[in-house]
Amino acid sequence: MGSESKIHTFEEVAKHNKDKDCWLIISGKVYDVTPFMADHPGGGEVLLSATGKDGTNDFEDIGHSEDAREMMEQYYIGEIDAETVPQKRTYIPPHQMSNDPASEFFIKILQFLVPLLLLGLAISLRNYTKKE
Repeated sequence: MGSESKIHTFEEVAKHNKDKDCWLIISGKVYDVTPFMADHPGGGEVLLSATGKDGTNDFEDIGHSEDAREMMEQYYIGEIDAETVPQKRTYIPPHQMSNDPASEFFIKILQFLVPLLLLGLAISLRNYTKKE
């Protein structure tokens, strides 16, 4: 790893989110991957999508090789101040409209009646074509 071991704040790292200036946080370490943007096998957009957050999960989910992990050492510029990294956001599902009991009843009736009507139509059509 580089001789530097500077501590960076999350706000500082998050500012570096452009093609010509891209820093990532992976496993508590900060990497300046700007020189690697054009050479990344997944494209520079993949790296940009991991800026402004802890990119550890993105990095690990891909299953990078040992060579890729060793290559990261040349881009290492310091550590992240863990206290400045925002807590993970919990997923809040969108509020669903409350279902009206009357409409639920209507849907259940339709689910029962439509197949019966189709069956009745099929039987009527069969009987009508037999008579001729």
